[in-house]
Amino acid sequence: MLQIIHNAGDGSRLVKLTNDHVNDQIDSNELPEIFVISTNLPRECGIATYSDDLIKALNNSFGNTFKIGICALETNTEKHNYGKEVSFILNTDSPEDFDELAATINSSDKIRIVLIQHEFGLFASNDSKFALFISAVNKPVIVVFHTVLPNPGESLKLRVQHIANTATSVIVMTKTSAKILTSEYGIAIGKIAVIAHGTHLVPYSDKLILKEKYGLEGKSVLSTFGLLSSGKNIETTLDALPAIVKINPDTIFLIIGKTHPSVFAREGEAYRQSLEEKILQLGLTQYVLFINTFLPLPELLEYLQLTDIYLFTSKDPNQAVSGTFSYAVSCGCAIVSTPIPHAREVLKNDAGILIDFEHPAQLASAVINLLQDDDRRNNISANGIHRIASTSWQNAAIAHAELFKRTLHKKISLKYTIPDINLDHAKKLTTDFGIIQFSRINKPDILSGYTVDDNARALIAFCQHYELTEDESDLEFIRKYFRFIQFCQQPDGNFLNYVDQRFQFTLQNDIENLEDSNGRVIWALGYLISMGNLLPEEIHREAISIMKSFLPNVQRIHSTRAMAFIIKGLYYGNSKTRSENTISLIKELAN
Repeated sequence: MLQIIHNAGDGSRLVKLTNDHVNDQIDSNELPEIFVISTNLPRECGIATYSDDLIKALNNSFGNTFKIGICALETNTEKHNYGKEVSFILNTDSPEDFDELAATINSSDKIRIVLIQHEFGLFASNDSKFALFISAVNKPVIVVFHTVLPNPGESLKLRVQHIANTATSVIVMTKTSAKILTSEYGIAIGKIAVIAHGTHLVPYSDKLILKEKYGLEGKSVLSTFGLLSSGKNIETTLDALPAIVKINPDTIFLIIGKTHPSVFAREGEAYRQSLEEKILQLGLTQYVLFINTFLPLPELLEYLQLTDIYLFTSKDPNQAVSGTFSYAVSCGCAIVSTPIPHAREVLKNDAGILIDFEHPAQLASAVINLLQDDDRRNNISANGIHRIASTSWQNAAIAHAELFKRTLHKKISLKYTIPDINLDHAKKLTTDFGIIQFSRINKPDILSGYTVDDNARALIAFCQHYELTEDESDLEFIRKYFRFIQFCQQPDGNFLNYVDQRFQFTLQNDIENLEDSNGRVIWALGYLISMGNLLPEEIHREAISIMKSFLPNVQRIHSTRAMAFIIKGLYYGNSKTRSENTISLIKELAN
């Protein structure tokens, strides 16, 4: 029977089997509910991990808009103890559970949308009952297809068409999957939303420090991860490894992850044992390390960050998407991958290397070339990070929330939860001289030098933060950015923009138009002046003096953007002591 779980305050779990109890608990003032049907942690399953990450992102971003209800999928042989976030359990081996769940959903006043994470294997024992279930649900249903198979037979085509046509919308994670649904299954494009697999925004750690932490110092680290099964085709890497270690004897290959529970139930550790035998036969024992566990996320991300080259060797050309692949790209790994659709879309334009399926020679050649070419490996890493950054879980949550809003015909208003202000990166970029112009991902790049542009931006941001929080530590940074602006002012009142790491003005100042930079400085100075009652007197006084010495140059400004910046600066600077001359200048610039 369908389990409706209520978590008691003492931590015990009370299982009620009547739908009436649910209705008794409904509070008309509660937020609308998005009801997610999926495998759920602690079940060791890629979709469970995916759902957990998505739900956390939705709760963090839209906790004031809707709440998430969770129904965990189980089978007769796969049962788990869940946290309090799981309120229902659906045993997919039990036909009557589907009927009870549909009735529960339909009778609930709070459930507004049903979101189903779909993989064919999850409902294999009762596929026809699942089809009847989604037809029976009278709430909008959104189905996430984790697999979209091309060239379908008639039976598969009809099953997918029924799901897609019954659902209000379907989500796929690649453009390739969307194209297959429209061209081979005849699904209307208007029903399909493409939302990429989410990725974690990783605070990148030093690779050398992480290697030392895990006893891998001095090693060129190759890795792959995920729940082990023959589909991962790790044999391809093992067959390539003799050629790799012959040229790069410091190489170590990490196989991260335990055997998939479903595989273990069928065949035990047969696949892992076959890999161990192959490693022995090839004389690779010292070059391969099994991390035989389901790692917690922070530890997994550290292993991926210390990886030099990540190897994705799936032999299934129809595998639409891979969460393990996404995690590796987001952690800055240079990727060598077989050409599943997900990899083809992400790794194009030198964001990784694609090899043919089951081709050890190509894999060996790609790895050897990358290990011998630090610049290319680092460029591929950076390109991959930039390519995949937009697919962060935060953005995936926004895309889902927008789809929920459309599904409910805009009857909900999305209330974004604004994250806490975090100035850590700006502080990390700031030296005693000023804020550095660029970073490589999250590492300050002192060779990029400094600009008055960025120091003006930083001055405004830290002034606003100090105004908001009165955090005394902001004053140190305000002084630094202000002194940098002073440094850049020339005898004629104008400001030079570019300063190298040796604190010398560069030739770039002679060949670029600096009007926008000058305008931004006046905006920053005006904002600082407007806070005169909060800041040290000498800074306030000097800021007025610097601005006055610049203003005679305003008549020679032609950039409309610079004029807009100057108007802002003049407005803020004039907000405390009204000056008719300043108002006249503002009007002139506005005209």
